[in-house]
Amino acid sequence: MALPIPEDCRYADSHEYARPEGDSARVGISAFAVDQLGDIVFVELPEVGATISQGSSFGSVESVKAVEELLAPISGVVEARNEAVLASPEELQNDPYGEGWLLVVRPSDPLQLEGLMDAAAYGAAVEGH
Repeated sequence: MALPIPEDCRYADSHEYARPEGDSARVGISAFAVDQLGDIVFVELPEVGATISQGSSFGSVESVKAVEELLAPISGVVEARNEAVLASPEELQNDPYGEGWLLVVRPSDPLQLEGLMDAAAYGAAVEGH
């Protein structure tokens, strides 16, 4: 079964996505990454108002298998974080592109989104893993 790769998201090779929404972008991790992690037991995210930098760690996801650092797909200021995922990490597994989002970020450089992979490129990158 192929995992979903929504067309309206842009993807980092570290498996985080950014979905443009007006002046902001919703950030999360792909269904592929969630599938690789297995049962997620803990999520750590930055506070609202924090600044994140593209390619730098902004938190972590802990599963029964491993702890994975989350790398920012874009730079910007955190406008919101998903408190539901912090309280119930399984939300991330159930719906990584919907209720399982992690952050809403106001990009400091909207052009960074253009540098991320589109759905077709990301699909090709994860195919066969």
